[in-house]
Amino acid sequence: MLHKKTKDGKTVKERFLRYVGINTQSVAGTGNFPSTPGQTTLLKLLREELTDLGAADVELDADAFLFATIPATDGKSVPAVGLLAHVDTSPAVSGAGVRVVCVENYGGGDIPMGEGYVLSPKMFPELLHDEGQEILCTDGTTLLGADDKAGVAEIVELAARLLSPDAPAHGEIRIGFTSDEEIGTGIRRFDIDKFGADFAYTVDGAQLGVINCENFNAANAKVTIRGTSIHPGGAKGKMVNAVLLAMELQGMLPAYQNPTSTEGREGFFHLSSLNGNVDAAVADYLIRDHDRSLFEKKKRLLESACDYLNEKYGANTVALEMQDLYYNMCDKIDPRIVDAVKSAMTASGVEPIVEPIRGGTDGAQLSYKGLPCPNICTGGHNFHGRYEYISVQAMEKVVEILERLVTSF
Repeated sequence: MLHKKTKDGKTVKERFLRYVGINTQSVAGTGNFPSTPGQTTLLKLLREELTDLGAADVELDADAFLFATIPATDGKSVPAVGLLAHVDTSPAVSGAGVRVVCVENYGGGDIPMGEGYVLSPKMFPELLHDEGQEILCTDGTTLLGADDKAGVAEIVELAARLLSPDAPAHGEIRIGFTSDEEIGTGIRRFDIDKFGADFAYTVDGAQLGVINCENFNAANAKVTIRGTSIHPGGAKGKMVNAVLLAMELQGMLPAYQNPTSTEGREGFFHLSSLNGNVDAAVADYLIRDHDRSLFEKKKRLLESACDYLNEKYGANTVALEMQDLYYNMCDKIDPRIVDAVKSAMTASGVEPIVEPIRGGTDGAQLSYKGLPCPNICTGGHNFHGRYEYISVQAMEKVVEILERLVTSF
């Protein structure tokens, strides 16, 4: 580490444990912004912390963006660097009442989480890479929240160090904490001119060493199916079973283009939910691909399948609503800002791993808004699920990487 002294004496672990105690799970369709009140609770806490640390321009605005500045060291005139993380956690698994299990010196093998759940290298072999480290997970009843409260904690820890009297020289650093990243709506109101950075990094990635400057092109689709319910005893030639039509639609999509059969840059259709009965059904899909042309082809295929069902069963049987969410940031990223992260990692004893992210970050939308914004690891694993975990040493190492990065310009 470069140095561990901070202005308030807290550690990145202490910050992280405080943040995961607040339920910030985002929920689509509430009509509120942010979508859940816990996000505002955490943002207000962070506003207070950054103010107490001595950050400048600390503001929580009406759009639920928390901005702050670490002023440049006297005489240091370089481009302003932005660091961003989101406060919400995934809707996939509950984030309420998180009970953290701490294994101070992981010796390999299974970790009994509690409630019958076991974090095992048999299922997650990468767990063995953290042997000898301090592992944080949950009792299995909730997710942990390292996505992205680890990124939040790492940025606040960096702020505490750079606002300390013995901090190394650095340029202006802009901090931004956002809401509702997990449901894809939080960043839409982000004002990059107000943020004032020349380029930025989201601290929102997975295992230590990973850098993402490519992401999926993403669209969401909602398919609403109108059936005809008739008593099954007299249904011949009359019943239209909406659930069976949903199954028929799924059968028209490529069997192996789904998350369980793809990796790397391979795209997919993901049937994320299916609800209904004979009379009506709703199927929600995620459509993803790194290649823009293949992404557009996937959308056209779903449209064609819905058109076919309307021809077969009658007009207006199937209604498709589809919306693009974000695009691959790769064309918007200056390689020099990626090289700076590689150098910071190498200097910190971490091997850089540049790979496409099989998802998206706020940085994807920001890059298309005009703020180049690749993604940096937080050190966490198994996001969006009960088996999420992170090592304390990985969080400390990310803080070191960030410090080397922002002082390198």
